[in-house]
Amino acid sequence: MSEPQPEDGTTHAQVPENVPPIDDWSRLLEGKVALVTGGGDGIGGAISRLFAQHGAVVEIAELDRERADAAVADIVSNGGRARAHLVDVRRPEDVERLRSAVLSDHGAIDVLVNNVGDYRPIVRFHDSGLESWTEMYEINFLHAVMVTHAFLNPMIDNGGGSIVNVHSVEGQRGYPGEPVYGAMKAALAHFTTCLAAGYGRKGIRVNGIGPDLTQTPQVDYLTGYESSQHLWESWAPVGRLGWPEDQARVALFLASDLSSFVTGHNIPVDGGTKTGGGWFFSPTARRFVNRPRDL
Repeated sequence: MSEPQPEDGTTHAQVPENVPPIDDWSRLLEGKVALVTGGGDGIGGAISRLFAQHGAVVEIAELDRERADAAVADIVSNGGRARAHLVDVRRPEDVERLRSAVLSDHGAIDVLVNNVGDYRPIVRFHDSGLESWTEMYEINFLHAVMVTHAFLNPMIDNGGGSIVNVHSVEGQRGYPGEPVYGAMKAALAHFTTCLAAGYGRKGIRVNGIGPDLTQTPQVDYLTGYESSQHLWESWAPVGRLGWPEDQARVALFLASDLSSFVTGHNIPVDGGTKTGGGWFFSPTARRFVNRPRDL
């Protein structure tokens, strides 16, 4: 009995015309313009560098001039193209300045990575107040809404594009350390889902990644834990610490045509910690811990 064929007349061995072809797997973003917020270091820096390696012109939005310049210099020295913008994406006037600068040169962007975020200030909820909640809101959610809004219409007018929101696995599970932080990350994850549902027919794909256990300048899993490295096998299902490059590779997949039929998803890039539980209460430390150390 023969296998049924698609109604559009193609065979299963053919690629329909509306599926974007992959011409060069080593240059997945060739000719694309990508904006990466917080793109100077850590996860954002790894994304900027990998996107440039795959042919993208990378526009880096950074709060720190030294980080921004170092990233651009590294990309350019390796044959890539990048430019830095010294902005605070929590501030509407800075977002507007960023929008004007990028659109004046390119007219639109093809990829937006909302990467900025921070778990600080660490203030336990019972000791926190409006100032702490506002900071958590601005740096973990508001900026992504503002930057997305600033570039969405030009992206639509340009035929579509991909938005990747970097939030946290803490937005996808219970986070005992700081419920407001966890709530803001969950808000960004759901913003991702809702945006994808509303703008897919306009050519916009929106996906998110939820990092955990990833070594960055912001979150140090090495210093002070040198004697506990042998415990990673018992703490992370994949058995090792994560690195910014692990996050960047997933961001590249979501930004490129490799994921042309993927939208509205939030992918934990966590070495399996969400699946495996993630947080453990230490009777010795009398607090929740999520990194290798004897309980």
